[in-house]
Amino acid sequence: MIPHIELLGLVEYAPTWQAMQQFTVERTSSTRDEIWLVQHPPVYTQGLAGKPEHLLRSTNIPVVKIDRGGQITYHGPGQIVAYLLLDLRRWKINVRELVRLMEQAVIDLLGAFGVAAQGRKDAPGVYVADAKIASLGLKIKHGCCYHGIALNVDMDLAPFANINPCGYAGLRVTQCCELGINVPINELQAQLAQNLIALLQQHQARK
Repeated sequence: MIPHIELLGLVEYAPTWQAMQQFTVERTSSTRDEIWLVQHPPVYTQGLAGKPEHLLRSTNIPVVKIDRGGQITYHGPGQIVAYLLLDLRRWKINVRELVRLMEQAVIDLLGAFGVAAQGRKDAPGVYVADAKIASLGLKIKHGCCYHGIALNVDMDLAPFANINPCGYAGLRVTQCCELGINVPINELQAQLAQNLIALLQQHQARK
């Protein structure tokens, strides 16, 4: 059964995170997987291994310490966040494979608009030349995952200057609108979800 897609619009970060945790704790082997598509008001999120020094200066943007892997990143309006609430056993996929699949979904999306992008073995995410356009992080609990991937579309990138994005000093960030992709965010959101589902199905069929 393909994942159910939830369009949640612009929602506060903390309650969404708590809802993901609750969904994952309460799910059973028959619970349908879901992909939540959201945008968030400005917020920094800091992963389990997050080092406080990667927040370079204090701002009025809240910092939320959360349970995904990775360092600090920024979410704000104009960025697509796709949360994957999946039973990994159902898709016969491990974490490393899922990370690559999430990256590929974004790479394929950008490629459809003539933008060449790639992942990096040393630093999860999607990059156009040396600039990061999408970040990702996951939490695995009882063989199921939550959190997901964030793609910069048409947002204020200035808050990234207050952090070492994902723990990398001086890492440049970019977004779709700077690369000539001027498509409504809801269209990109829908295509990203379809890419994720198609790649999951392909992976499952190969196993």
